[in-house]
Amino acid sequence: MTNYIQQGYVITVPAPVGGVTSGQLVVIGALIGVASTTQAAGANVEIATTGVYELPKVAADDIGVGDKLYWDAAQSKLTKTAGTGSKPLVGVAVKAAVAGVATVYCKLGVHGLTGPAV
Repeated sequence: MTNYIQQGYVITVPAPVGGVTSGQLVVIGALIGVASTTQAAGANVEIATTGVYELPKVAADDIGVGDKLYWDAAQSKLTKTAGTGSKPLVGVAVKAAVAGVATVYCKLGVHGLTGPAV
């Protein structure tokens, strides 16, 4: 195959406005990954697009294993509450995270999909 580029597990992208810190979820349109390093806005940063990561969640959410997780840009946290088509679907919970807990284990890998209208 002469048009093959790479597996796509790690993608290099320009860091979004505000920059990124290592381990932070990066959402650029429908491209979603976790930053491997800390970089200033516009600098190249590698983001992992697969795997399981402990990420911040909306504290009030009671999340069960298998729940879909969406990116709430206003709070910069994952939520199980689907948006009106504007919250990208980031992945699924692989461990329960009750209300009051600040993080959730999320398996990435359903890029580009958005939450159904509520």
